[in-house]
Amino acid sequence: MTILFDMDGTLIDSTPAILESFDAAFKKMGVKFSNPEKIISLIGYPLDFMFEKLGVKVDKTDEFVMAYKAHYKTVATKKTVLIDGAREAIKLALTFAHMGVVTTKTSLYTKEILKYFGLLEFFKAVVGREDVKNPKPHSEPILKALLLLNSDAKTAWIIGDTILDLMAAREAKINSVGVLCGYGKKDDLAQFTDNITSNTLQAVTFIKDNFSKTS
Repeated sequence: MTILFDMDGTLIDSTPAILESFDAAFKKMGVKFSNPEKIISLIGYPLDFMFEKLGVKVDKTDEFVMAYKAHYKTVATKKTVLIDGAREAIKLALTFAHMGVVTTKTSLYTKEILKYFGLLEFFKAVVGREDVKNPKPHSEPILKALLLLNSDAKTAWIIGDTILDLMAAREAKINSVGVLCGYGKKDDLAQFTDNITSNTLQAVTFIKDNFSKTS
């Protein structure tokens, strides 16, 4: 069995780091912007898409992304915390499944954060934004992770907090669990999966109790 985890809203809460980095990028580019709620509503999407939705012209998004990353790398670990139960969820999953991470963060920062929390060694595959042409909700990141793990889609799951994770799972024809500890709303998640839990630990427990013996 394979379990793939999303990052933001599923394993970690890096909201302060994200908001501060957007603020730094806008200031560096000389743009006034003060709508953190809008930024939070877009977390999970690629940065270029987020900046575009925040009003940046398409031909300028790369510059904003570079400014964002320049600041984010200085606060990535300092202003990120593990979501409650995430460490326990990973330890439980380790007892019956192979694990990977599929995220729209860069794999560079993802690995840095996982290493900081002493968790990187548990994941045999980390697929980030720079590793694929088409990010979630496309199936490519999931399919790449499954290839790296030599895993069968029929016994694979993804745990994520937004519809992007669940849409990608549907397209890749793997199982999914939506969690409510992140940025997605229950009604939205329910459109793409029948499995919704309050947090990531409950999601792993659900998979273990109901499916691990048949995989």
